[in-house]
Amino acid sequence: MSFDHPPLTMALAMLVGVIAQGVARHARIPGIVILLMLGVALGPDGANYVRPQILGQGLPAFVGFAVAIILFEGALNIRIGALRKQAVSIRRLVTRGAFVTGVLATGISWLLMGWNWRLALLFGTLVMVTGPTVVNPLVRRLRLKPHLGEILLAEGIFVDAVGATIAVATLEVVLAESKRAAAGEALSIFLRFGAGALIGVAAGLLLAGLLKVRRLVPAGLENVLALAFAVAAFQVGDALVSESGLTAAIVAGLVVGNLPLPRLSHIAEFEEQLTDLLIATLFVLLAADVRMADVAALGWPGFTVVALLMLVVRPASVFASTYKSELTRADKLCLSWIAPRGIVAAAVASLFAREVTAAGLPGGSELRALVFVVIAATVTIQGLTAGLVARALGVRLPARKGTLILGANPLACVIAQTLASLGRRVHLIEARGDLCEAARAQGLEVVQGDGMNHQDLREARIDEVDSCIGMTPNEHVNFLFARLVTTEFRGPALYIMLERHDRGVTARMADEHDISVLFSGESNVRGWLERAGASTLELERWRFEGSRSQGALEGLPLDEVLPIALLRGSEVLLVDQRSAPRKGDELLLGVGPSADGRARASALLAVRKWHRVEGTALVRAPRQPTAPALPPAT
Repeated sequence: MSFDHPPLTMALAMLVGVIAQGVARHARIPGIVILLMLGVALGPDGANYVRPQILGQGLPAFVGFAVAIILFEGALNIRIGALRKQAVSIRRLVTRGAFVTGVLATGISWLLMGWNWRLALLFGTLVMVTGPTVVNPLVRRLRLKPHLGEILLAEGIFVDAVGATIAVATLEVVLAESKRAAAGEALSIFLRFGAGALIGVAAGLLLAGLLKVRRLVPAGLENVLALAFAVAAFQVGDALVSESGLTAAIVAGLVVGNLPLPRLSHIAEFEEQLTDLLIATLFVLLAADVRMADVAALGWPGFTVVALLMLVVRPASVFASTYKSELTRADKLCLSWIAPRGIVAAAVASLFAREVTAAGLPGGSELRALVFVVIAATVTIQGLTAGLVARALGVRLPARKGTLILGANPLACVIAQTLASLGRRVHLIEARGDLCEAARAQGLEVVQGDGMNHQDLREARIDEVDSCIGMTPNEHVNFLFARLVTTEFRGPALYIMLERHDRGVTARMADEHDISVLFSGESNVRGWLERAGASTLELERWRFEGSRSQGALEGLPLDEVLPIALLRGSEVLLVDQRSAPRKGDELLLGVGPSADGRARASALLAVRKWHRVEGTALVRAPRQPTAPALPPAT
């Protein structure tokens, strides 16, 4: 079997990369660590199965295509409103910080590597960037305090555009045939940023306008339309003004991500999955393209340069950028340690190696090798130790504990009161002011806000909870809320309340998105809302004495009883369709006023080895000031 086949090389890189991403997530380590190792192991210096050189000019084209989508997706998830408090620090990191990094890295490589000023200057501009492809998953895993996460994410996106554009302009200056040409290339940086921003704004507004027109874009095509716009913005930018495409893709993503679009969550989820695929493929290909002989030839000077970048250059850049800011010393030290380089550095380094070699200048391969050592070292060392550093500095959020409930209707308040009485921290978020006041009167913590708004959710401490429940009377809102939490706030377990008489959202749909259905299945939500509002809902305790849990909660008449929570020692578990009681577990069961219904449920539970614990507590919910109109049954 011959491996000198470009499509086969692409297919192998894609398959191996995705498998590596999966392994890395299970092992809870940065995926790029495994991707780099596999790229080398399968490349020409290893098994020689992945051969990037046979792709020819197809590799740079693919790299450009992929980087455009990756940066568009990263910008899509940045909320400008959330960055305003940290705008000064972010702006300085992207400008002053990048300048300090470039100057110091240039000087260090010139002194230690013995390179000429041209090669040293190219290296200095190459390592200005950090990388959202590495920073984003690292920030999610570390659960840093929100302001630090926002700074790192924004820096990773914006400095990629700034650093890559300056780096390419520097390459053109270095390769210019005259001083006048070199000066022209240097001044073209401002034109590239301006043109890219204008093209990005135009592309973003046009895409948003198309998505806002109801039924203009058929359902299911909004994802590929966004993909096409991201690539088009990048390529049009580069075609009109060389190297303005990165800025155009980022600005387009910012525009789209910060407009109230109805199907934005679907686009963001699709782009994120595509980004994972592209990152996996790119790193395998680019790592396979690096020769280990070039890495070994760097010797101790090369590894010393990497160490100084991590221990001296990055801290100097951060402290220079955050001087007299509101950030604490611990914040600055955390930012100083977290600066892994990502796919943009790798892609531009490969481009530089080709261009420098084609121009007949020495050092192109050594330049690429040193940049890849920087990537490998920063990703591996900082990625694996960032958690320990952040914990030591006290900049991580506390362990997730508690529940966030969307809705403050009477039934939601009953559930909140019940969970709070069992020792769980409960927060509610509700748009209606009267319901908020009624819930606060019962001693519940409520934030008045929109459950689909990132800032309101953060105010409701979504980053601190381990479970979220959608409990509005509208199951469509509950489902959208859970999907938003899945894509934007990974971590909490998700539950939604579903109305049995409304077929808009089904238990199967929820299960396909890893969302649990509260109360073990679709229930008579309207009836329970009325009972909770009238304070006719009681709680009973039942203990499970059976040896087999399978089917212990199936078939309960959910019109008459509502399984709310399982108590397992000190644990409080919400009941869903997957709940499997163990011997000794206690069930908190909401019951209605119907004696016949309670009798039927009691008989069914007794057959399944449940025994009632004597004593019934009456839970009174805050009365609803003005009953909201419930969605009609369909």
